[in-house]
Amino acid sequence: MEPNYQEEERFKVAQKKVKDIKGFYVHLVVYLFINAAIIIFNSQKSFFDNGSFQISSFSTAFYWGIGLFAHWASVFGPNLFLGKKWEERKIKEMMEKKKEEKRKWE
Repeated sequence: MEPNYQEEERFKVAQKKVKDIKGFYVHLVVYLFINAAIIIFNSQKSFFDNGSFQISSFSTAFYWGIGLFAHWASVFGPNLFLGKKWEERKIKEMMEKKKEEKRKWE
């Protein structure tokens, strides 16, 4: 019985996608817990000193949030420039290149 390489390839792609999604959710949970702890800690130190709002209390959450958004976009967002079609073309191009190199050595 001949192995089904297409099925194996689809399994590997799906496995990688699930791993990427899991990585994003772990990142999100860590982001929520750490930033909640920072905000609670800062509230103990009164981040509303003298009735004025202290933006530095939320700077970690803001900048880390930018990174979290980028992570979300890489996992769930559309790949505008390097999408599926680009990947397929690149894979075919690399396979052709390998064939040509192999032919040169034969």
